[in-house]
Amino acid sequence: MPTSLVWLSSSDSSFPPQLAQYLGDKVPSRIASIGNLDILKSKPIALICSVKCPGNIILQTYDLAQQLREAGVPVIGGFHSPMERECLRILLRGSQRVIVCPARALQGMRIPSEHKSALEEDRLLYLSPFSDKLRRPTVDSALLRNRFVAVLAEQILVPYAGPNSKTFDLCRVLISWKKPIYTLSNETNAALVDLGAQLIDGLVTSKRGSEKAKA
Repeated sequence: MPTSLVWLSSSDSSFPPQLAQYLGDKVPSRIASIGNLDILKSKPIALICSVKCPGNIILQTYDLAQQLREAGVPVIGGFHSPMERECLRILLRGSQRVIVCPARALQGMRIPSEHKSALEEDRLLYLSPFSDKLRRPTVDSALLRNRFVAVLAEQILVPYAGPNSKTFDLCRVLISWKKPIYTLSNETNAALVDLGAQLIDGLVTSKRGSEKAKA
């Protein structure tokens, strides 16, 4: 179980090449990691959600997180908003691989006790694009972290993005990158669908099939 902090430089073979493609001059020169670096190869789905969610979206997202867990779908996220944290709690009860990307340095960060078994089982990876000087999340680091998460993901799942939120602004950027965004079928997501997001129908099923095919 690799629990010590490991740095990946941009010249390292494990450094994700897509970061330079999408982040331009904001691409980090190195990435801090704790955990199983092989998880980077798993083509995870990103989970990004606004801080405030309507009640019916919360219930739908609980159900979706359980589906992702049961299907063994790899998931990446910052897991900072209340909805994201609840999804992480559900996901870690399963056996799939998860990547957690804090909006701060990994140096000196306390690993929650409930995450340690997943680390021991080599199915959890922490990644951070920030230097060891950034010990507290900031608004700017959260914005960069979410872009970092989206770049590393094969697809992006946004259960809810408030029309005037930073999450919605991020989705606008991701659409311009031609990144596939999926959201829940709910009238409160009408603006997100109008922006170009696709409804979630079939995403979990298709990922389940691809994971079985690899087994």
